[in-house]
Amino acid sequence: MDAQRALLDELMGSARNLTEEEKKGYKEVSWDDKEVCGFYMVRFCPHDLFVNTRSDLGPCPRIHDQKLKENFEKSPRHDVFMAKFEAELAQFCEKLVMDLDRRVRRGQERLAQEVEPTPPPPLTAEKSEQIAVLEEKIKNLLEQVESLGEAGKVDEAEALMRKVEMLNAEKTALTQQPQNDKVLMLAQEKKMALCEICGSFLIANDAAERTQSHVTGKQHIGYGMVRDFITEFKTAKEKAREEERLAREKEVEERRKQREKEHEKRSDRDRYRDKDRDRDRERHRERDSDRERHREWNGRGVRDGGRGTDSRFRSVRDGGRDRYRDRSRSRSPVRRGHRRSSRSPIRP
Repeated sequence: MDAQRALLDELMGSARNLTEEEKKGYKEVSWDDKEVCGFYMVRFCPHDLFVNTRSDLGPCPRIHDQKLKENFEKSPRHDVFMAKFEAELAQFCEKLVMDLDRRVRRGQERLAQEVEPTPPPPLTAEKSEQIAVLEEKIKNLLEQVESLGEAGKVDEAEALMRKVEMLNAEKTALTQQPQNDKVLMLAQEKKMALCEICGSFLIANDAAERTQSHVTGKQHIGYGMVRDFITEFKTAKEKAREEERLAREKEVEERRKQREKEHEKRSDRDRYRDKDRDRDRERHRERDSDRERHREWNGRGVRDGGRGTDSRFRSVRDGGRDRYRDRSRSRSPVRRGHRRSSRSPIRP
Protein backbone atom coordinates (compact mmCIF):
# COMPACT_ATOMS: atom_id res chain seq x y z
CA MET A 1 0.00 0.00 0.00
CA ASP A 2 2.78 2.43 0.87
CA ALA A 3 4.50 1.80 -2.46
CA GLN A 4 1.26 2.36 -4.35
CA ARG A 5 0.54 5.52 -2.40
CA ALA A 6 4.02 6.83 -3.14
CA LEU A 7 3.57 6.05 -6.83
CA LEU A 8 0.26 7.94 -6.93
CA ASP A 9 1.82 10.86 -5.08
CA GLU A 10 4.57 10.98 -7.67
CA LEU A 11 2.17 10.87 -10.60
CA MET A 12 -0.71 13.00 -9.33
CA GLY A 13 0.75 14.92 -6.43
CA SER A 14 0.22 14.53 -2.71
CA ALA A 15 -2.84 16.82 -2.85
CA ARG A 16 -4.78 14.62 -5.25
CA ASN A 17 -7.47 13.70 -2.69
CA LEU A 18 -8.03 17.23 -1.37
CA THR A 19 -11.13 19.26 -2.18
CA GLU A 20 -10.92 22.59 -3.95
CA GLU A 21 -11.42 24.39 -0.67
CA GLU A 22 -8.68 22.37 1.02
CA LYS A 23 -6.31 22.93 -1.88
CA LYS A 24 -6.50 26.71 -1.34
CA GLY A 25 -4.72 26.44 2.00
CA TYR A 26 -2.49 23.57 0.94
CA LYS A 27 1.23 24.18 0.62
CA GLU A 28 3.39 21.87 -1.46
CA VAL A 29 6.18 20.31 0.63
CA SER A 30 9.73 21.03 -0.50
CA TRP A 31 12.83 18.99 0.30
CA ASP A 32 14.30 21.80 2.43
CA ASP A 33 11.26 22.02 4.74
CA LYS A 34 11.77 21.13 8.39
CA GLU A 35 9.13 18.39 8.11
CA VAL A 36 11.31 16.45 5.64
CA CYS A 37 13.87 13.94 6.97
CA GLY A 38 17.36 15.09 6.02
CA PHE A 39 18.83 11.72 7.08
CA TYR A 40 16.71 9.97 4.45
CA MET A 41 17.90 12.50 1.85
CA VAL A 42 21.62 11.83 2.23
CA ARG A 43 22.05 8.24 3.42
CA PHE A 44 19.59 6.36 5.63
CA CYS A 45 17.23 7.07 8.47
CA PRO A 46 18.18 5.16 11.67
CA HIS A 47 14.47 4.75 12.46
CA ASP A 48 14.19 2.42 9.44
CA LEU A 49 17.09 0.16 10.49
CA PHE A 50 15.81 -1.45 13.69
CA VAL A 51 12.11 -2.04 13.03
CA ASN A 52 10.75 -4.94 15.15
CA THR A 53 14.06 -5.44 17.00
CA ARG A 54 15.14 -4.81 20.58
CA SER A 55 16.68 -1.53 19.39
CA ASP A 56 13.54 -0.29 17.61
CA LEU A 57 13.52 3.54 17.59
CA GLY A 58 9.91 3.80 16.51
CA PRO A 59 8.61 5.52 13.34
CA CYS A 60 10.43 8.60 12.09
CA PRO A 61 8.49 11.80 12.88
CA ARG A 62 9.55 13.41 9.61
CA ILE A 63 8.62 12.83 5.97
CA HIS A 64 10.33 10.19 3.79
CA ASP A 65 9.60 10.83 0.12
CA GLN A 66 11.56 9.47 -2.83
CA LYS A 67 10.43 12.29 -5.11
CA LEU A 68 11.71 14.91 -2.66
CA LYS A 69 14.97 13.01 -2.49
CA GLU A 70 15.31 13.17 -6.28
CA ASN A 71 14.55 16.91 -6.22
CA PHE A 72 17.22 17.33 -3.57
CA GLU A 73 19.80 15.49 -5.68
CA LYS A 74 19.05 17.79 -8.65
CA SER A 75 19.06 21.00 -6.61
CA PRO A 76 21.95 23.49 -7.08
CA ARG A 77 22.11 23.70 -3.27
CA HIS A 78 22.75 19.98 -3.00
CA ASP A 79 26.40 20.18 -1.90
CA VAL A 80 25.75 22.75 0.85
CA PHE A 81 22.84 20.85 2.40
CA MET A 82 24.59 17.50 1.85
CA ALA A 83 27.33 18.51 4.28
CA LYS A 84 24.76 19.87 6.75
CA PHE A 85 22.56 16.73 6.70
CA GLU A 86 25.56 14.38 6.94
CA ALA A 87 26.88 16.25 9.99
CA GLU A 88 23.48 15.98 11.69
CA LEU A 89 23.22 12.28 10.82
CA ALA A 90 26.72 11.63 12.17
CA GLN A 91 25.82 13.36 15.43
CA PHE A 92 22.65 11.25 15.77
CA CYS A 93 24.54 8.02 14.98
CA GLU A 94 27.31 8.81 17.45
CA LYS A 95 24.73 9.14 20.21
CA LEU A 96 23.27 5.73 19.25
CA VAL A 97 26.71 4.12 19.29
CA MET A 98 27.63 5.72 22.63
CA ASP A 99 24.50 4.28 24.25
CA LEU A 100 25.17 0.88 22.68
CA ASP A 101 28.83 0.83 23.76
CA ARG A 102 27.73 1.64 27.30
CA ARG A 103 25.47 -1.43 27.26
CA VAL A 104 28.25 -3.54 25.76
CA ARG A 105 30.65 -2.53 28.56
CA ARG A 106 28.09 -3.43 31.20
CA GLY A 107 27.54 -6.83 29.57
CA GLN A 108 31.27 -7.50 29.34
CA GLU A 109 31.70 -6.62 33.00
CA ARG A 110 28.93 -9.01 33.86
CA LEU A 111 30.50 -11.82 31.83
CA ALA A 112 33.96 -11.10 33.21
CA GLN A 113 32.78 -10.99 36.79
CA GLU A 114 34.34 -13.83 38.80
CA VAL A 115 32.37 -15.10 41.79
CA GLU A 116 34.43 -17.20 44.15
CA PRO A 117 32.50 -20.34 45.16
CA THR A 118 31.93 -20.72 48.87
CA PRO A 119 34.08 -23.40 50.50
CA PRO A 120 32.22 -26.67 51.19
CA PRO A 121 31.10 -27.17 54.79
CA PRO A 122 32.90 -29.86 56.85
CA LEU A 123 31.58 -33.45 56.67
CA THR A 124 29.29 -34.62 59.39
CA ALA A 125 30.29 -37.42 61.80
CA GLU A 126 27.81 -39.78 60.19
CA LYS A 127 29.23 -39.24 56.67
CA SER A 128 32.77 -39.56 57.98
CA GLU A 129 31.89 -42.93 59.55
CA GLN A 130 30.24 -44.10 56.30
CA ILE A 131 33.28 -43.09 54.29
CA ALA A 132 35.58 -44.96 56.72
CA VAL A 133 33.46 -48.13 56.37
CA LEU A 134 33.54 -47.84 52.57
CA GLU A 135 37.30 -47.37 52.54
CA GLU A 136 37.72 -50.52 54.72
CA LYS A 137 35.51 -52.54 52.35
CA ILE A 138 37.42 -51.26 49.31
CA LYS A 139 40.72 -52.23 50.95
CA ASN A 140 39.55 -55.79 51.71
CA LEU A 141 38.15 -56.25 48.22
CA LEU A 142 41.39 -55.07 46.60
CA GLU A 143 43.31 -57.67 48.67
CA GLN A 144 40.93 -60.40 47.53
CA VAL A 145 41.29 -59.25 43.90
CA GLU A 146 45.05 -59.51 44.20
CA SER A 147 44.84 -63.03 45.65
CA LEU A 148 42.43 -64.20 42.96
CA GLY A 149 44.63 -62.77 40.28
CA GLU A 150 47.66 -64.66 41.57
CA ALA A 151 45.53 -67.87 41.65
CA GLY A 152 44.46 -67.32 38.05
CA LYS A 153 40.79 -66.76 38.82
CA VAL A 154 40.31 -63.86 36.45
CA ASP A 155 36.50 -63.89 36.28
CA GLU A 156 36.09 -63.74 40.03
CA ALA A 157 38.70 -60.98 40.27
CA GLU A 158 36.85 -58.89 37.68
CA ALA A 159 33.54 -59.30 39.57
CA LEU A 160 35.18 -57.99 42.75
CA MET A 161 36.66 -55.03 40.82
CA ARG A 162 33.18 -54.02 39.70
CA LYS A 163 32.13 -53.98 43.37
CA VAL A 164 35.17 -51.83 44.15
CA GLU A 165 34.14 -49.32 41.46
CA MET A 166 30.63 -49.11 42.89
CA LEU A 167 32.00 -48.47 46.38
CA ASN A 168 34.29 -45.75 45.03
CA ALA A 169 31.32 -44.04 43.32
CA GLU A 170 29.39 -44.18 46.59
CA LYS A 171 32.34 -42.68 48.43
CA THR A 172 32.63 -39.86 45.86
CA ALA A 173 28.94 -39.06 46.22
CA LEU A 174 29.38 -38.71 49.97
CA THR A 175 32.40 -36.41 49.74
CA GLN A 176 30.97 -34.01 47.08
CA GLN A 177 28.79 -31.05 48.18
CA PRO A 178 25.84 -29.78 46.08
CA GLN A 179 26.60 -26.51 44.29
CA ASN A 180 24.41 -23.49 44.97
CA ASP A 181 22.31 -21.76 42.32
CA LYS A 182 24.64 -18.78 42.05
CA VAL A 183 27.61 -20.93 41.06
CA LEU A 184 25.47 -22.76 38.48
CA MET A 185 24.34 -19.41 37.01
CA LEU A 186 27.94 -18.23 36.74
CA ALA A 187 28.93 -21.43 34.97
CA GLN A 188 26.15 -20.85 32.47
CA GLU A 189 27.06 -17.16 31.97
CA LYS A 190 30.68 -18.00 31.24
CA LYS A 191 29.44 -19.94 28.23
CA MET A 192 27.96 -16.76 26.77
CA ALA A 193 29.65 -14.20 24.49
CA LEU A 194 28.81 -10.63 23.57
CA CYS A 195 28.67 -9.17 20.04
CA GLU A 196 30.65 -5.91 20.04
CA ILE A 197 28.85 -4.66 16.92
CA CYS A 198 25.23 -4.80 18.08
CA GLY A 199 25.54 -5.71 21.77
CA SER A 200 23.63 -9.01 21.52
CA PHE A 201 24.42 -11.97 23.78
CA LEU A 202 25.55 -15.07 21.93
CA ILE A 203 26.39 -18.62 22.91
CA ALA A 204 30.10 -19.24 22.71
CA ASN A 205 31.09 -21.80 20.09
CA ASP A 206 27.51 -21.93 18.85
CA ALA A 207 26.48 -23.67 15.66
CA ALA A 208 27.46 -22.01 12.40
CA GLU A 209 23.81 -21.69 11.33
CA ARG A 210 22.86 -19.67 14.40
CA THR A 211 25.99 -17.52 14.12
CA GLN A 212 25.18 -16.77 10.47
CA SER A 213 21.59 -15.97 11.39
CA HIS A 214 22.82 -13.42 13.92
CA VAL A 215 25.26 -11.80 11.46
CA THR A 216 22.56 -11.40 8.83
CA GLY A 217 20.00 -10.14 11.33
CA LYS A 218 18.44 -6.68 11.08
CA GLN A 219 19.94 -5.35 14.32
CA HIS A 220 23.50 -6.47 13.53
CA ILE A 221 23.35 -5.07 9.97
CA GLY A 222 21.77 -1.82 11.18
CA TYR A 223 24.45 -1.09 13.77
CA GLY A 224 27.09 -2.13 11.24
CA MET A 225 25.78 0.52 8.82
CA VAL A 226 25.76 3.11 11.61
CA ARG A 227 29.34 2.35 12.64
CA ASP A 228 30.57 2.28 9.03
CA PHE A 229 28.97 5.65 8.33
CA ILE A 230 30.60 7.22 11.42
CA THR A 231 34.00 5.86 10.38
CA GLU A 232 33.54 7.08 6.80
CA PHE A 233 32.36 10.51 7.94
CA LYS A 234 35.30 10.97 10.32
CA THR A 235 37.75 9.79 7.66
CA ALA A 236 36.36 12.23 5.08
CA LYS A 237 36.40 15.03 7.64
CA GLU A 238 39.99 14.27 8.58
CA LYS A 239 40.96 14.12 4.90
CA ALA A 240 39.30 17.49 4.25
CA ARG A 241 41.07 18.95 7.27
CA GLU A 242 44.41 17.57 6.02
CA GLU A 243 43.82 18.96 2.52
CA GLU A 244 42.96 22.34 4.02
CA ARG A 245 46.15 22.25 6.09
CA LEU A 246 48.25 21.37 3.04
CA ALA A 247 46.56 24.16 1.06
CA ARG A 248 47.40 26.65 3.81
CA GLU A 249 50.99 25.44 3.92
CA LYS A 250 51.22 25.70 0.13
CA GLU A 251 49.82 29.23 0.22
CA VAL A 252 52.29 30.22 2.94
CA GLU A 253 55.14 28.71 0.92
CA GLU A 254 54.05 30.57 -2.22
CA ARG A 255 53.86 33.82 -0.28
CA ARG A 256 57.34 33.18 1.12
CA LYS A 257 58.73 32.54 -2.36
CA GLN A 258 56.99 35.67 -3.65
CA ARG A 259 58.53 37.72 -0.84
CA GLU A 260 61.94 36.27 -1.63
CA LYS A 261 61.53 37.17 -5.30
CA GLU A 262 60.47 40.69 -4.41
CA HIS A 263 63.39 40.96 -2.02
CA GLU A 264 65.77 39.79 -4.75
CA LYS A 265 64.30 42.33 -7.17
CA ARG A 266 64.70 45.10 -4.62
CA SER A 267 68.26 43.95 -3.94
CA ASP A 268 69.04 43.99 -7.66
CA ARG A 269 67.53 47.47 -8.01
CA ASP A 270 69.53 48.63 -5.00
CA ARG A 271 72.72 47.19 -6.46
CA TYR A 272 72.10 48.88 -9.82
CA ARG A 273 71.24 52.11 -8.03
CA ASP A 274 74.43 51.88 -5.99
CA LYS A 275 76.44 51.23 -9.14
CA ASP A 276 74.86 54.22 -10.88
CA ARG A 277 75.49 56.33 -7.80
CA ASP A 278 79.11 55.19 -7.71
CA ARG A 279 79.53 56.00 -11.41
CA ASP A 280 78.00 59.45 -10.85
CA ARG A 281 80.33 60.06 -7.94
CA GLU A 282 83.27 58.98 -10.06
CA ARG A 283 82.21 61.33 -12.86
CA HIS A 284 81.81 64.19 -10.38
CA ARG A 285 85.22 63.48 -8.92
CA GLU A 286 86.82 63.42 -12.38
CA ARG A 287 85.00 66.64 -13.33
CA ASP A 288 86.09 68.30 -10.10
CA SER A 289 89.65 67.11 -10.67
CA ASP A 290 89.64 68.57 -14.22
CA ARG A 291 88.30 71.86 -12.95
CA GLU A 292 90.88 71.95 -10.22
CA ARG A 293 93.69 71.32 -12.72
CA HIS A 294 92.33 74.06 -15.02
CA ARG A 295 92.20 76.48 -12.12
CA GLU A 296 95.78 75.61 -11.19
CA TRP A 297 96.96 76.16 -14.78
CA ASN A 298 95.09 79.43 -15.14
CA GLY A 299 96.41 80.60 -11.80
CA ARG A 300 100.04 79.93 -12.76
CA GLY A 301 99.61 81.69 -16.14
CA VAL A 302 98.26 84.87 -14.52
CA ARG A 303 100.91 84.95 -11.81
CA ASP A 304 104.02 84.49 -14.07
CA GLY A 305 102.74 86.47 -17.05
CA GLY A 306 102.10 83.47 -19.12
CA ARG A 307 105.47 81.87 -18.51
CA GLY A 308 103.96 79.07 -16.67
CA THR A 309 101.45 78.42 -19.40
CA ASP A 310 101.84 75.48 -21.60
CA SER A 311 103.95 76.05 -24.73
CA ARG A 312 101.06 75.02 -26.93
CA PHE A 313 98.86 77.75 -25.52
CA ARG A 314 101.70 80.33 -25.81
CA SER A 315 102.46 79.46 -29.42
CA VAL A 316 98.84 79.73 -30.34
CA ARG A 317 98.56 83.04 -28.55
CA ASP A 318 101.78 84.46 -30.11
CA GLY A 319 100.86 83.20 -33.55
CA GLY A 320 97.58 85.01 -33.38
CA ARG A 321 99.29 88.17 -32.30
CA ASP A 322 101.75 88.07 -35.24
CA ARG A 323 99.01 87.49 -37.74
CA TYR A 324 97.11 90.48 -36.42
CA ARG A 325 100.22 92.69 -36.64
CA ASP A 326 100.95 91.69 -40.24
CA ARG A 327 97.40 92.35 -41.27
CA SER A 328 97.55 95.79 -39.71
CA ARG A 329 100.75 96.66 -41.53
CA SER A 330 99.46 95.55 -44.85
CA ARG A 331 96.40 97.74 -44.59
CA SER A 332 97.96 100.89 -43.07
CA PRO A 333 99.89 102.31 -46.12
CA VAL A 334 96.96 102.10 -48.41
CA ARG A 335 94.81 104.05 -46.08
CA ARG A 336 97.50 106.64 -45.41
CA GLY A 337 98.34 107.05 -49.10
CA HIS A 338 94.70 107.43 -50.01
CA ARG A 339 94.22 110.11 -47.47
CA ARG A 340 97.33 111.95 -48.52
CA SER A 341 96.41 111.94 -52.20
CA SER A 342 92.99 113.27 -51.48
CA ARG A 343 94.20 116.10 -49.37
CA SER A 344 97.23 117.44 -51.44
CA PRO A 345 96.53 119.93 -54.24
CA ILE A 346 97.21 119.01 -57.86
CA ARG A 347 100.16 120.76 -59.19
CA PRO A 348 100.39 121.84 -62.91
